[in-house]
Amino acid sequence: MTTWREERRADKAAEAEEDRKTAAFNAKLNREERKQDRDERRTEKIQNRRDRAQRRQARAAKREKTLTPGNVYRRGTLILVGLSALASLPAQIMHFVEISWMLTPIGPAVEGGAWVMAAGVAYADERKLPMWVRWLLRGLSLSAAGFAAHINYDFGSHLRGLTPDQQAAAGLGLAAVTLGGPLFFEVRQWVITLVEKVRDPKKRAEEKAKAKHERKRRRKFKTVAKRAEQLMLAAPFGTLTKQEAFDRAWYDIEGAPPAVTDSVIESRIAAEKRVADALATSERTPEQIAVDLLLADLFGAPGGDGGPAGGTRGKGSQGGPRGGGGGSTLTLSGDAAEGPTGLGRKGKQVPGRSSQKTPQRPLDPAHIDKVRKLAELSGGAHKLSARKVREVIGGGSNEYAVRLRDHVQNEAK
Repeated sequence: MTTWREERRADKAAEAEEDRKTAAFNAKLNREERKQDRDERRTEKIQNRRDRAQRRQARAAKREKTLTPGNVYRRGTLILVGLSALASLPAQIMHFVEISWMLTPIGPAVEGGAWVMAAGVAYADERKLPMWVRWLLRGLSLSAAGFAAHINYDFGSHLRGLTPDQQAAAGLGLAAVTLGGPLFFEVRQWVITLVEKVRDPKKRAEEKAKAKHERKRRRKFKTVAKRAEQLMLAAPFGTLTKQEAFDRAWYDIEGAPPAVTDSVIESRIAAEKRVADALATSERTPEQIAVDLLLADLFGAPGGDGGPAGGTRGKGSQGGPRGGGGGSTLTLSGDAAEGPTGLGRKGKQVPGRSSQKTPQRPLDPAHIDKVRKLAELSGGAHKLSARKVREVIGGGSNEYAVRLRDHVQNEAK
């Protein structure tokens, strides 16, 4: 019995614990659900506020776009034109109805003719029709509007039951709105056309310059322009451009590429002959000039000449180094080497200077080949100089360059 009671208490305790855990879980779940609901409602409110702000911005942008001066002018003009038509058309109809009901269509026909012709002007501007077409339509529109204004003035000035002043005001008012509607529409079209023209000034300037160039070319080269027009007409439509036709016409007339004539060719030949004569009388041949340009391009602008053809040094370079190569020898001038105080007479060598008994550097066969080629380009070995030899072999001492030059000159003899 005791065991059963204990088990019963344990079961109840377990059930109570399970109920407690379930209640705690449900409470936690309810809290999470409520929190989630609050978050969702908060998010929804935020999104609604954003949507309202976006709609307000969209409406503001639309109002700003709609209320621009251009839109207000265009739409306001159309509204004004419509009011003018509503004010003038009834008077037209009543005027002819009083005469006879069979004349009822005349009023709308006269008033509508003015508006149709005004719309024709706008259509002609859109299609870029000739100017005389636009002015013809303008004349027809204003003529119809003027006739309708005269009828309305007569009708308004004879209205019964009004004082003379009121009749005059009615007549002038009806005539003004009848004539003013087409005039307002025409002014509107003028403004729109001018705006379209100044919208892209760069393109208009380019078209204007192109047209000016075409006029000047036709005026300057009348015969070529006439021949080009013949080619354009003879060729199938669209297969030959204006420039291609002009190039072919120039060749047909002048027998040369565009901008070249017989006088241009004669001037060019005469100039080439003068240059050839100048080179012939000069000491430098075209081959020498070509070699100088080649050497300047390969090794940079040349410095001073390496000395006369014989390779002797002037007195202005006494004691100075000659040549940029590492194997160059440094010698003293005659005065310094043979003077009474010269170290050479005492059998001593100057420190850092090579003795005259030092064996000379042998000539490199590759350098000899380069100097031979230089002699061929220069027009002969007798035209070689130590400076050019040093440039073509890439440097070295002046003494070595002189020996290379002399070697090639001896071979040529």
